[in-house]
Amino acid sequence: MGFLSSVKNKLGIGGVKVVLEIPGQVEKSKNTLNGKVVMTTKSDQFIIDLTVKLIEKYTTGRGDEKSTKEFDMGVIKIPCNFDIKTGETKEVPFTLDFQILKSGNDELKEKGGVMGGLGKLGSFANNEKSEYSVIATADVKSAALDPNDIKDIKLV
Repeated sequence: MGFLSSVKNKLGIGGVKVVLEIPGQVEKSKNTLNGKVVMTTKSDQFIIDLTVKLIEKYTTGRGDEKSTKEFDMGVIKIPCNFDIKTGETKEVPFTLDFQILKSGNDELKEKGGVMGGLGKLGSFANNEKSEYSVIATADVKSAALDPNDIKDIKLV
């Protein structure tokens, strides 16, 4: 392998491409997400493992008071240990179990009645907003920068 090929592999150029295939929305009550990761490559590579995780970006406040926190709702690490050849496509199906995180206002909303109204008011006052994303990352043996794919998803 030449020097240029080695540098390209380290940077992930012409290496493995990761594509995440998931539904656009998932029911919160089911607490599972089914999908698959499709990998292709332009050069022979070795895949060590695959990590898929569901994250929540929880934002509160407005203007200068705005803050965002990120929470892992579910993570799965799939051992692969296989070679992928030039032009070959590999599909790895997965089932990701996740757990819904609730703010104090969300818990109040669920109680209904006066307490539910207070929860809705608190949520509105704090400008609470949650966005969800799924990230799939392939650990490629020769790459310093592992390829990944990120897709937004709605939890209903």
